[in-house]
Amino acid sequence: MAKFELKLPKMGESVAEATLTTWLKEVGDTIELDEPIVEIATDKVDSEVPSEVEGILIEKRYNVDDVIKVGETIAIIETESDTNTEENSTVKSETAEENESDKSETDENPDASSGDPVPDTLKDVEKTVEHGAETAAAPVINNDGERFYSPLVKNIAQRENISQEELDQVEGSGLEGRVTKENILAYLENRGETPKKSAEKGQKPTFSDQNSVAIADKSSKTSKSSAPVAASVNGKDEIIEMSRMGKMIAKHMVASVQTAAHVQSFIEVDVTNIWNWRNKVKNDFMKREGEKLTFTPIFMQAIAKTIREFPMINISLDGDTVIKKKDINLGMAAALPSGNLIVPVIKNADQLNLVGMAKAVNDLANRARNGKLKPDETQGGTYTVTNVGTFGSVMGTPIINQPQVAILALGAIRKVPAVIETPEGDFIGIRHKMFLSHSYDHRVVNGALGGQFVQRVAQHLEAWDVNEKI
Repeated sequence: MAKFELKLPKMGESVAEATLTTWLKEVGDTIELDEPIVEIATDKVDSEVPSEVEGILIEKRYNVDDVIKVGETIAIIETESDTNTEENSTVKSETAEENESDKSETDENPDASSGDPVPDTLKDVEKTVEHGAETAAAPVINNDGERFYSPLVKNIAQRENISQEELDQVEGSGLEGRVTKENILAYLENRGETPKKSAEKGQKPTFSDQNSVAIADKSSKTSKSSAPVAASVNGKDEIIEMSRMGKMIAKHMVASVQTAAHVQSFIEVDVTNIWNWRNKVKNDFMKREGEKLTFTPIFMQAIAKTIREFPMINISLDGDTVIKKKDINLGMAAALPSGNLIVPVIKNADQLNLVGMAKAVNDLANRARNGKLKPDETQGGTYTVTNVGTFGSVMGTPIINQPQVAILALGAIRKVPAVIETPEGDFIGIRHKMFLSHSYDHRVVNGALGGQFVQRVAQHLEAWDVNEKI
């Protein structure tokens, strides 16, 4: 018999860690090859981690809600083969060491401490009683505030008598500013000095990647008097717990509004030529490509072309430094059956022709609705497009997807009476029109750039060639 370490696999270039959401197997269960063992979640995508071997699950190294880095061992599986395994003694010693210093005991393994020596002297008994009293009097750490603490961090804090208020001041380097094991151990080494905060007073939040947010300035939130007032609930009301994704989206949106100076520009576009052209070619396109030709890839292609013409809209802001992105990666907001939104990213969108764009849009949209996106497919976006017209909205004022600096909302296409200018004079006709709503960060994108950008998108759409071949 040998032991196999199941590690968190690499899930994409920009994904460094994930949160454990559900154990699909219990200790003692038989594991088949490629059978899912655990469910994990990144910023926006849920995934399963399958087993690489057959055997029996003998140890879980993480609890639900723990954050795991890529390459770390999630569980130990006992196998009959020696392939891809380590020496039993090494695994056992590492397991014992981690259980002692890194993990709190769980209900799933009530006998985890059964190997400890039984005190056989009065002195040992007194030490055990004293330790129990200290444990009972240890401060209680909770996750009621905006900051999440893993069971490991809470266990260390309680063991070292770190209060909730003191822990809230520890600088966190993990996902969304979370305090990691390394953070709290480093704090303990320098305990007694002035604790560092995750952001100085007045400093804006920073964003390390597409969907990871560091909440800024906790100093104004540590006072109990500033805590939000609880909502009044009566017997007729239904209490619904927010989903994990819902909580993350809420934090991301609030942080974006608190960070960026949102300004909007609106423009009406005549898309009659595109409407008529699509109706003419969509059936042939379906027969030839096996794909539906919607309006979305047409709009996305025009937006990617415009970003090439206005590269300073394809940037992000890091403190006082502007980062100009070389790649044009378009995020495409998609609605999920749960009511939440997810933003898959079309990488290097400016390099795709209309056929390639249509295939990319359809593929990402379908897999987003079915929960089949890969974690890396929601990362690395440089500009986002959202289609509010899908639900009949004429226009919208979307919130910028940090760390980007702009987002474009596509309104519903409507038949409206319009003045048509011709060499013979003006007349009234029925045209297909829509509104484009451009939200941008006024810290780095002024009204001229924001307005010119959306105007140029409109010009590309209105100049569509009705004889375009695909």
